[in-house]
Amino acid sequence: MKFLLAFMPKEYKEMIILGQRIVNRLDTSAERQEAISYGVEMLQDGRVTVGEWAKFGSKLGILTSPNSK
Repeated sequence: MKFLLAFMPKEYKEMIILGQRIVNRLDTSAERQEAISYGVEMLQDGRVTVGEWAKFGSKLGILTSPNSK
């Protein structure tokens, strides 16, 4: 993957690295796959609602308190 990133524009490279870091913070492979699948699904129609963002954030562990795990 790093080999391919070398050929990408900086802004895309940074987006990919950010996405990888966020997803890698999840505990299990199943959690990572569920979050990625939901992210792809919510982008299918080209629009993302507030509710979809909230659900995605909770799947990524962003919208939970540090003590909730």
